[in-house]
Amino acid sequence: QVRLKESGGGSVQPGGSLKLSCAASKPIFDRCGMGWYRRPPGKELDLISYIGTDGSTNYADVVKGRFTISEDNAKNTLYLEMHNLTPRDTAMYICATFPLSGSCNYWGQGTQVTVSS
Repeated sequence: QVRLKESGGGSVQPGGSLKLSCAASKPIFDRCGMGWYRRPPGKELDLISYIGTDGSTNYADVVKGRFTISEDNAKNTLYLEMHNLTPRDTAMYICATFPLSGSCNYWGQGTQVTVSS
């Protein structure tokens, strides 16, 4: 069983930056792509970025140019660097394997990001 643990969330003013981390309890990045999701208050879960096992990256339009996904295989840690945050970025941010499959189906608990003045 693999556990994913997010950290780095918090409260920030509009225009600010945060860097989220997602630590995996075992090495999985060589066989599982990874993604960041977010769930704004009262809304559905959305995939905002993912990174493939080949290192290719993809971003939702709403975060493109502001967010950067990366991973450190030596530390078994996935990152999401976020800049120029707006109140619309307020959400619970959750990491998970992506795409989900029989051998790659792991979710973190999430870390809260709140953007307000």
